Formats: sequence, C-alpha cells, structure tokens
Amino acid sequence: MAVAVVGVAGTLGAAQLTQSRADRAKRLELQTLSQQQREERDHAERVRHAEAGEARRRELTTQRRACYITLNTASRQYQTAEINLMYALRTGIDAETCLEQMEARRTTHRDSYAEAQMIVPTEVLAAASAASRQLNRSYGTLKQLIASRPLDEAALDEFATEVETAWSLLSQMRHAMRRDLGVDDAEM
Repeated sequence: MAVAVVGVAGTLGAAQLTQSRADRAKRLELQTLSQQQREERDHAERVRHAEAGEARRRELTTQRRACYITLNTASRQYQTAEINLMYALRTGIDAETCLEQMEARRTTHRDSYAEAQMIVPTEVLAAASAASRQLNRSYGTLKQLIASRPLDEAALDEFATEVETAWSLLSQMRHAMRRDLGVDDAEM
C-alpha cells in the first residue's frame, strides 16, 4: 500500500509539476509577448512623432519659401516702381501714374514684410528689415523730391545712390533667404 500511495502521489505530483511548469512557461511567453508589443508600440510612437516633426519642418519650409518669394517679388517691384518714378520725374512724362504704381507697390511690400515678420528666422528678418528700411528711406526721398518744385536734379542724382544701396541690401536679403532654404551654403 505504501508503494501504491507513493506511486499515486508521484503520478499526481508529476502532473501537478508539469502543469505548474507549463503555466510558468506560458506566463513567461505572455510577458515576453507583452513586452515585445509594448516595445513595438513605443517604437511606432517614436516613428510617428519623428514623421510628424519632419512633416511640420517641411510645412514650415514650404511656408517660408512662399513668404520669401512674395517678399522678394514685392521688394523688387517696390524698388522698380521707385526707379520708374525717378525716371518719370527726370523726363516729366507720366509721373502721376508712376507715383500711383509706387504707392501700390509700397502697400504690397508692407503686407509681405508684415507676413515675413511672423514667419522668417532672425537672420533673414534682419536682412529683410535693412532692405525694407532702405526702400522706405528711398520712398521718403522721392516724396520730398515730388513736393519740392522745381525738381532738384542734384537730389535726384543722390537718389540714384540710394537705389544702389537698396539693390545691395535686396541682394543680401535674397542670399539670407537662399541660405535658410538650403539653396546656398552658409559660406556664400
């Protein structure tokens, strides 16, 4: 009987031990699977954040590029209108139309510059600000020339120097924009 009890106890103990080890193996397998899923979720979340950050950077670059195009175009048209008015004042032909065009270009430039103030980085804004100040200084000079009659030819010749300064500042602004967009290297 003792042998039978030991045999039955051994059989039952073996089954219990086998079941316990199977449960532990299953528990470890589930923990490993759970850990792996958690790591995959964390990785997917990091990838999603990285992709969202990259999409945001691309969106900002696209937004800045559009702003740069608008500001560059408006600045150049503003300066062209000032030059056209200068020539109209020299010749006395169609100065009123050129003045109206200059006022319209000035307004367009002001609007695009205001947009740039909210979007562009400091380096580009500094260059845009210098160019804008020069264009507005030239505008003031032209308005004084118009107000003073007869036309002061010497002052008109001095205005040509302001035009050269504005071209240089517009060029610097354009280079800063191109560097920011990665079109030009920083050394240029």
